[in-house]
Amino acid sequence: MNVTPLSRRGFLKTAGAGGITMWIPTNARGYTSAEMRVKDAEASLVGVSKWELDTPVLCVDLDKLEQNLATMRKKLAETRVASRPHAKTHKCPAIAKLQLASGSIGVCTAKVSEAEALFAGGIEKILMTTSNVTPNKIRRAMAISKANGSFIQAVDHPRNAQDLSDAAKHAGIVANVVVDVAIGTRSGVPADDRALAIAQLVDKLPNLKLRGLISYDGGAQHIKGFTKRNEETLKRFEPSLGTFEAMKRSGLNTEIFSGGGTGTYNIMPKVPGVTDVQVGSYIFMDAQYLEIGGEGNEELYTDFAPSLTVITTVLNTYFPNRLTTDAGAKALTLNKPDAIVIGEKGFRYNAGSDEFGAIQYETSSKQYDVGDKLELIVPHCDPAVNEYDQMYGTRKDRVEVVWPISARGHSQ
Repeated sequence: MNVTPLSRRGFLKTAGAGGITMWIPTNARGYTSAEMRVKDAEASLVGVSKWELDTPVLCVDLDKLEQNLATMRKKLAETRVASRPHAKTHKCPAIAKLQLASGSIGVCTAKVSEAEALFAGGIEKILMTTSNVTPNKIRRAMAISKANGSFIQAVDHPRNAQDLSDAAKHAGIVANVVVDVAIGTRSGVPADDRALAIAQLVDKLPNLKLRGLISYDGGAQHIKGFTKRNEETLKRFEPSLGTFEAMKRSGLNTEIFSGGGTGTYNIMPKVPGVTDVQVGSYIFMDAQYLEIGGEGNEELYTDFAPSLTVITTVLNTYFPNRLTTDAGAKALTLNKPDAIVIGEKGFRYNAGSDEFGAIQYETSSKQYDVGDKLELIVPHCDPAVNEYDQMYGTRKDRVEVVWPISARGHSQ
């Protein structure tokens, strides 16, 4: 993608080109989710405008989605590093299949329930990045492993490694495992002798197969300014690189050395030995990522196009310089940073109310009436997607496909 300097204000202005808002006459259909599923099953979606959907509604622009897939593939083709996208972003087997078709070597999941849903949807190459420590989750993970020889799960504690081996023996299988090496304090084993010891233990346990290590730095993804993000990411990753090298010296399998995300996808390939990046939000983008800045623009991250939006309806226009919409916290989840109203650079969107969004402004491009619709870039895509049963794939504002979000609510 050709990156040119552009301010956030300029981006918001150009994003609205082409008439983002439209008036919906009172006799127009407001298609419900159930009606759209029927139309999809009957192959009768032709002609349905996204502006005719009942709101709040989650949409993804297919042209932009495909552009993002192509951009990631092209950027990584210049390195020896692959993508292993995190499906917690979209929770949708259909999108995972598009990612695999575009060159990804597999997908990641955060929870075993997500792995179950993705596998049921036809995805086999799954790496679960969170440890399973309770008996129930371990049993479920082993059930996936027994049915799917490509499934890999993380471990970061010696007792858990033994539990996994015992459960794998009971299931009559050898389970694939990676060691989760910590960056920061959220999860994983510290990148010192304890990490090497767990890897050596896994290598010795009879019913586990060591596949390598993962080391994801969530905090690095949103460091503002590419120069600072590049410097701090590489510095923070040094202990993990040391663990990788220690594992290699010990003769352990390091075929997987996975880390990085959307904010550091073009930084991690600089680390010797890294095999893949766990990118997630790149397919959708959101307000959080737009403000971190990119390599070609320190203020605005333009590597990938914002493809995911929520359409909302204006409910109240009585009060000066204020609009009320039907997309609040239950539609967008986060209130900060503000959702971005496409085409209205002066609108400030507040989703602090459960059911309602509040827009304040000094100037607007038009006079808004009750029933008018607006399109929003969400604050953070992952939790927003988890609020919807389905998303609508659109092309030139027409609905082309209805995708079930099969892993919605799968948080266990």
